[in-house]
Amino acid sequence: MIDIGVNLLHPQFDPDRDAVLERARAAGVEHMIVTGTDVESSRAGAELAATHPGLLSATAGIHPHHAAAAPADWQAAVAALARRPEVVAIGETGLDFYRDFSPRPVQVRLFREHLELAARLDMPVFVHDRDAGDSVAACLAEASPLRAGVVVHCFTGSRPDLLRYLDLGCYIGITGWICDRRRGQALRELAPTIPLDRLMIETDAPFLRPHTAPADAHGRRNEPALLPWVARQLAELKGVSVEELEAETAANARRVFGVAVRSPPSALR
Repeated sequence: MIDIGVNLLHPQFDPDRDAVLERARAAGVEHMIVTGTDVESSRAGAELAATHPGLLSATAGIHPHHAAAAPADWQAAVAALARRPEVVAIGETGLDFYRDFSPRPVQVRLFREHLELAARLDMPVFVHDRDAGDSVAACLAEASPLRAGVVVHCFTGSRPDLLRYLDLGCYIGITGWICDRRRGQALRELAPTIPLDRLMIETDAPFLRPHTAPADAHGRRNEPALLPWVARQLAELKGVSVEELEAETAANARRVFGVAVRSPPSALR
């Protein structure tokens, strides 16, 4: 399995980050992509990924929550990070009209600039959408051709949102939200309609712990070792074997992000 979205730099992982990676490997997660949410975290994610070649990659970008605080030179900084082999996508970028931590016009401007940067660098885009499906899809439709691919991560939108994204050629990232029979019911109903060749799986750890995962010492914290619970639930809803679901989603992630999975460092064997 490949976990396409992990917030490994979150303070919740500070006490046991190496153990988190070990548990992920033991659970069958062969690769993880560390999510960058601003210039500083993107740089730190690339540095972390560089210390675990073959096990970790990273993204570089500005999350819409931080759009208003983006430095004037953010594009140059992200472009420089994108030249590093560990960085495999531009993002996390997009629109969040649920919390509105940054003014919407600023979010839209920065998102469009991310899309133009990704098109210029011929890199995939890692997209955030929260209650902004119409606007996200409009920005994607108006952008320069994004030939390297677009991944709408942590998808929780409506059927019209899903159809628009599929029509635009996007890949759909599914998290533990699919395991929530209350909040995730709409997504559970949509899951069978998402083509296998457009699916990817992720934890978005330490957030969105699958409700179906057994309780442990980490409380409500999610981690990559729980990705199998996402895969199992998604496979059940789609009516395919877990093995097929895992293989197809991993193949999609390798194709889009170009990650090279190699033997883990000796400390993680």
